[in-house]
Amino acid sequence: MKNKLFILFQQLVPQHLLSRWVGKLADCETPWIKNRFIGWFHRQYQINMSEAKEENPFAYASFNAFFTRELKAEARPIDQDPDVLVSPADGAISQLGKIEQGRIFQAKGRSYSLTNLLGGDLDRAAPFINGEFATIYLSPRDYHRVHMPISGVLRETVYIPGELWSVNQVTAEGVDQLFARNERLVAIFDTEIGPMAMVLVGAMIVAGIEVVWEGQVAPPMKRPQVLGKHYNDQLTLARGEEMGRFKLGSTVILLFGEHAVNWHEQLSASSPVQLGRPLASLNTHSV
Repeated sequence: MKNKLFILFQQLVPQHLLSRWVGKLADCETPWIKNRFIGWFHRQYQINMSEAKEENPFAYASFNAFFTRELKAEARPIDQDPDVLVSPADGAISQLGKIEQGRIFQAKGRSYSLTNLLGGDLDRAAPFINGEFATIYLSPRDYHRVHMPISGVLRETVYIPGELWSVNQVTAEGVDQLFARNERLVAIFDTEIGPMAMVLVGAMIVAGIEVVWEGQVAPPMKRPQVLGKHYNDQLTLARGEEMGRFKLGSTVILLFGEHAVNWHEQLSASSPVQLGRPLASLNTHSV
């Protein structure tokens, strides 16, 4: 009953208006406002500030600056084995496995369309139809910068407007097509094991999504519409390098082609993951 009420609440509230209002509050630099917000959040989620480059939570100019705080270089060492795929973020596995006939498993018998997730373009989805996926949920207490799990050359991005449901386990189990309904950014890279898509999914009260090559992409500055951009080998990001960040928590979905990676057997739904730790072995012979 509690879960049904939580989902009903999200149906009834103005998702975008609420999220954008929270975004403005999170960007506020008035000391007594931002410090109160930061103090409550720090206590509520027991944030480990010893890992942060700036350990004093109140030294940050705004809540968003605190939330997207940079970590010390030694806090998240990147695994040095060149034959492994590393986690792009701190969080927990929501689901991972094979993409079955163009559908991705969500939770408890629910799945969604790969093509819809990537903006409805069949050609864009084709390399991943029978491939591999991993969905990683970032909780509020996690580090919220997203890094490269493998080196790649940026080929294309697509911003896709949508709803702003929460993306926790309750909504994953209770809302159809959740990740293909929410606002999201798709970034497609060419890698040594073939194409890789990184999908940054927005959520309720997620005030923004940023990428290192463009800055803020969500919410857009103009009227929301599907917006695609192509890149001509202009940007290469190394494994472990930052590619984007969330202003308040959300989800990253990784997509690969068929047989490109072999997920580590110990990983399953709810497994904790940490930036830089191995997720899978690379199958370079698949290219």
